[in-house]
Amino acid sequence: TDDWYPEAVTILWNLPHREEKYLAIDLALHYKRHIALEHLGLYESMLREGFMWWDLVDPIAVNLIGKLTRDHAQPMEPTLREWIQDDNIWVRRTAILAQLKLKEQTNGDMLFEFCRQRMHEKDFFIRKASGWALREYSKSNPQAVMDFLREEKSNMPGLTYREASKVLRKQGKM
Repeated sequence: TDDWYPEAVTILWNLPHREEKYLAIDLALHYKRHIALEHLGLYESMLREGFMWWDLVDPIAVNLIGKLTRDHAQPMEPTLREWIQDDNIWVRRTAILAQLKLKEQTNGDMLFEFCRQRMHEKDFFIRKASGWALREYSKSNPQAVMDFLREEKSNMPGLTYREASKVLRKQGKM
């Protein structure tokens, strides 16, 4: 049985020190075949419980939730659509970053929608996440990101725009 995986991750996660939380994430990531939809609740509880900061959230968002999003795009979409509206900043950040490594598999329409929905936010970590996600997507679909940036520039926080356009500017496309 594979019951040991969520138990071991949870035990480490619930220990008091940040380093133990890093170990929980490393353990969860190491056993790739266990990164499955059945453990979505475990990953969500990790995002919601304890003192969170970007250094703990991002590997969960990008590598755990990201893998679920890559492997199970349709079942994950309703969850991500709920999360982008969540009261918890780290859950919202995760919704944005879940597609970070998906390249051509990125659901561009959903990414753009999420960025639009969060443009009003003043929080640095949301603005940075939107820019980072758009920048990564620009590497596989530069035209779509250029169109989005041109369309939304007047509504977009400067930080988001600078992050999103970094690769495109370096390539002389913007």
